[in-house]
Amino acid sequence: MPKSKYLVTGAGGFIGHHLVKELSRQGHWVRGVDIKYPEFGETDANEFLLLDLRRWENCLQAAEGVDQVFALAADMGGMGFISHHHGQILHNNLLINTHTLEAARLQGVRRYFYTSSACVYPEYLQSEAYIKPLKEEDVYPAQPQDAYGWEKLISEHLCRHYGEEYEIQTRIVRFHNIFGPLGTWDGGREKVPAALCRKIAYAKLTGKPDIEIWGDGEQTRSFCYIDDCISGILKLMQSDYSQPLNLGQDRMVTINELADIISEIAGLKIEKKHVPGPQGVRGRNSDNTLLKKVLNWEPQISLEQGLETTYRWIESQVEALIKADGESN
Repeated sequence: MPKSKYLVTGAGGFIGHHLVKELSRQGHWVRGVDIKYPEFGETDANEFLLLDLRRWENCLQAAEGVDQVFALAADMGGMGFISHHHGQILHNNLLINTHTLEAARLQGVRRYFYTSSACVYPEYLQSEAYIKPLKEEDVYPAQPQDAYGWEKLISEHLCRHYGEEYEIQTRIVRFHNIFGPLGTWDGGREKVPAALCRKIAYAKLTGKPDIEIWGDGEQTRSFCYIDDCISGILKLMQSDYSQPLNLGQDRMVTINELADIISEIAGLKIEKKHVPGPQGVRGRNSDNTLLKKVLNWEPQISLEQGLETTYRWIESQVEALIKADGESN
């Protein structure tokens, strides 16, 4: 990849932090922008600006003097968050994405990478646990389940029209459940792999084997490890493909199965307690046919490999928190 000056928005978040690290490792100059610094470690950005990208003037400042933009900034979280904050999410993300893209255009950015989500896919195609994997063209007729998905779909259209009308090339990825270390693992915005790792780590360290799972645990998903996600992002950015593209694993598991895999990694026999809670769509899986065709590549890291690394990191975080709480009492 030719050396460039990059802007990564959302650089204080999980995927953004990992992306900045990889771009820096490859020798690029990177400006990171977010409303917060990375929570779990120092940034590798050459320059890190604390900016609220809902504000137009901040977007202009962020995009000044860079060649390419990776737009990862978003107000988001797991189902516990996005199912209860529709207005906030739609408002904040519309402002972030419309302002950032227009600022990039005005600042002469050559290429713009937009991070969409599998949440754009219609709810009526995801009403059963064992569904047919979702292809990119399945997005229409549109019926995302929540405001987060609707905003992502609208912003996809905005990127595609900018690519058609202006001198800026756009790339669009649809993430399918990215997970890994150095991500949010508590507080309500964490996603299911991190939440289950946290619960099982607490169970192991406290000797209380009961694990709460929202719903019956038979809802299905596919999960993609962060290292594969970063590889896919960079491959798509370098490609000539301008249409939306899935990025995820195509191995579907139930939430109960996910908990069992993590408990085996932890070396703990758990007791699942199913409780009411937001579950999202009943089933979702990525069809990677187009991904393999366009990039001649697909994710390589198994779910077990990714969860091994993720669980060990979260267990260390939980252990440190339990120790700190004990010392403060």
